Amino acid sequence: MTTRRDAVHDTLRKSEGFRSAQDVYAEMRLHGAKIGLTTVYRALQALADGGQVDVLRTDDGESVYRACATGSHHHHLVCRHCGRTVEVAGPAVERWAELVGSEHGFTEITHTVEVFGTCASCSATAKAG
Repeated sequence: MTTRRDAVHDTLRKSEGFRSAQDVYAEMRLHGAKIGLTTVYRALQALADGGQVDVLRTDDGESVYRACATGSHHHHLVCRHCGRTVEVAGPAVERWAELVGSEHGFTEITHTVEVFGTCASCSATAKAG
């Protein structure tokens, strides 16, 4: 891994939720890194290709990234309000995806599942306010 890619990865590892390339870039610059936005994008793509970061598409089509906490296949619960993200296993989803694929003659099945909701902290804040 390159030094700049390592720095981008470190920035993501220190974040709890998903971050846009612009967010990562701004945080790195704030802490004195001499890195360009294009380099951040390239590093994020390389990290995603290597399975070191997860990528989600927001409702407006923007890609956001998060360092993987585990090397195994997983899904995410994502808070719509604060972005808090929890990695979860989904064995029922795995079985369902394989079954649906095979029923339609598909092989080499892959899938991505992201579940969005409101975390307990944001729910409590909303009820208190």
